[in-house]
Amino acid sequence: MRVAMYYNNHDIRVEEMPTPQVGAGEVLLKSLACGICGSDVMEWYRIHKAPLVLGHEATGEIVEIGEGVNRFKKGDRVFVSHHVPCNTCHYCLNGNHTVCDTLRSTNFDPGGFAEYVRVPEINVDRGVFILPDNMSLEDGTLIEPLACVVRGQRLARIEPGQTVVVIGSGISGLLHILLARASGAGKIIATDISEYRMDMAGKLGADSVISAHDDLPSHLLKLNGNRLADRVIATTGAVPALKTALKSVGRGGTVLFFAPGGPDVELPVPFNDFWRDCITLMPTYGASPIDIDVAIRLISSNRVPVQDMITHRLGLAETERGFKLVTDAKESVKVIIEPHK
Repeated sequence: MRVAMYYNNHDIRVEEMPTPQVGAGEVLLKSLACGICGSDVMEWYRIHKAPLVLGHEATGEIVEIGEGVNRFKKGDRVFVSHHVPCNTCHYCLNGNHTVCDTLRSTNFDPGGFAEYVRVPEINVDRGVFILPDNMSLEDGTLIEPLACVVRGQRLARIEPGQTVVVIGSGISGLLHILLARASGAGKIIATDISEYRMDMAGKLGADSVISAHDDLPSHLLKLNGNRLADRVIATTGAVPALKTALKSVGRGGTVLFFAPGGPDVELPVPFNDFWRDCITLMPTYGASPIDIDVAIRLISSNRVPVQDMITHRLGLAETERGFKLVTDAKESVKVIIEPHK
């Protein structure tokens, strides 16, 4: 089978490797669509594992069933989660599924930027989801990123009437805008450095869109009755953006750190001010199976309409171009790879 082998962000080669053989409890997925995630292009994070086949936002069709698999059949259209929790450890039992050791060590074989993917037994057990009939395979590639957003907003307690600031209007930021709007946020204010993405943020539901080069707290006070935000969501790990997030949250508010920074990022926090104003700083990572189930329902019901977010559909041979589009972050939002084209 053909795969897109990652060596670095500027060197991704179409290579041949054997089609995986499935064992008991496993299934073989024909990968038909797989989104390029922002984490895929974090070269500092990926390069030490190269060469490898990436891609974890995969949808497709089950073409082979291992012995003992009863819940699925050949021909099923599915989304497959690459990381799954054990559901029995201390962390899972306390609702912290995304810090589970099992979740952090599970994966499928190889990544979704391949024509076929072997789904291990544990992933089949708790990480394969039938796509609703009204959901396209393309829309299904947004399930995993939306599930991460669902988890983040649930933990940060995004509620009706709140003023929500979203810093960064890439794919994650836009999904946060859509979900906050669906959840009844009172006012949504978005930022970005790209005019293209600022325009997308406005189209998808932001009440106000401000250039990241401007003084966000000053604009916020004018737009929000001399108050800062109830919730600030930082979807980029760039230090200037993180510092802006800290300056934009109001008393009793929460800053949700949704994206990692570079490997050596340290963030100074005005501790006494935050202590006095009862401000919560909250990171979030990944999604659990329940978040995935919610994301599927949100997309299927069109409560979170994702169709217009897919800007590029590329064949496997164009994977390197897709990585460049995502890395450049100019006139693209969601880039998906279709391995059989």
